[in-house]
Amino acid sequence: MDQIDAIVEELKAISERLNDASMLLLSDAIERGETSRPAMEKQISQARRAVDKAVHHLVQD
Repeated sequence: MDQIDAIVEELKAISERLNDASMLLLSDAIERGETSRPAMEKQISQARRAVDKAVHHLVQD
């Protein structure tokens, strides 16, 4: 189970990094005066949801 716990921790860290990247893209878009979400931010958010779902599946009892 230690190996799974380590993977879960890595996935959580990846989720945080994806969130940071998403927030940076949104901040940059706002600074440029854009009125819609950047396409890359949408993709990053989708990837983050997938990673979070993987974490959920691994920690389920």
